[in-house]
Amino acid sequence: MSQHGCGVTVLRATGRRLTKVWHADGSCTAYEQLKRFDLFPFGLVGFDALVHLLRRLERRTDSCIVRAAPRDPARTRNVRRLLHRDVETGETPTLLDVPRRWCALDFDGIDLPAGTDPRDLAACARAAIARLPLVFNGMRCIVQATASHGIKPGARLRLWFWLSRPTWGWELRRWFEAARDCPVDASLFSPAQIHYTAAPLFEGCDDPIPKRLIVLPGRDAVRVPHPALLACPPSPLPPPPRRSVEGGSRALAWAEREIARQREGSRHPTALRVAGWLAKLAAAGRVRPDEVKETVARGLAAAGKDRREGEAVAVFVLKKEGLS
Repeated sequence: MSQHGCGVTVLRATGRRLTKVWHADGSCTAYEQLKRFDLFPFGLVGFDALVHLLRRLERRTDSCIVRAAPRDPARTRNVRRLLHRDVETGETPTLLDVPRRWCALDFDGIDLPAGTDPRDLAACARAAIARLPLVFNGMRCIVQATASHGIKPGARLRLWFWLSRPTWGWELRRWFEAARDCPVDASLFSPAQIHYTAAPLFEGCDDPIPKRLIVLPGRDAVRVPHPALLACPPSPLPPPPRRSVEGGSRALAWAEREIARQREGSRHPTALRVAGWLAKLAAAGRVRPDEVKETVARGLAAAGKDRREGEAVAVFVLKKEGLS
């Protein structure tokens, strides 16, 4: 199991506040809006390690987490959350999109059955899980009351699950978009999106929720659909250029441009689809396997992804054609 597949990145802003503050008059001071953090990658060997980390972070009001991994181990202090180069400032990316074995699902204000006590996090969680795909039923789950739970109406929870395989954020987005009546906030699937983990603070009043993090027992890992089922539906590709020059350079040039023009959410699926098309050309002798690998890597890099992801995609489809 890869480090990226079972890890998390903690963001820390020492001396700053990354949680809400509720006051006696009912008013609320929001999270501090920060741009720079120190990055701390943590390996997770399983669900229990995630539980341990979240319990520690519940008390750390200067910390939060993201799905992405640090791009450069030597550049993790006082940095911005950048997946791509900032065209205005010239700052280079600090984070790398990676698949994870965990997912966090946010529910913000869903209705609870009549008579449900918001302090009963298990009952609130069961109401939320009933809105998820059936594979989530009976699974181990970390239930975390978000800062407004018990204060504003409805269930306001974050549920954490361990998954059967490392899963990309864009795969989670596709999965839950396809699910009916599933009110999950998909923004948490973005690689650099902050997951606030600290309990809220209360000044001049008591927290109405005595325990804000519990664990529901169940089976270990939610079975994620096969990657092919979560890929974007293939759109028609033009036929190979009729007048391709020696080595199929026109086909390669078109493929690189097609991948490079994609945006978040479509980059990986498009790279997979185009790489499969190129692999068939390679099987026919139109292009070389090494050209396929380089083209897909360059295209994804131009689209803002790590070129290593492009190389991995190309190797995957070339193996399916028996070319690698």
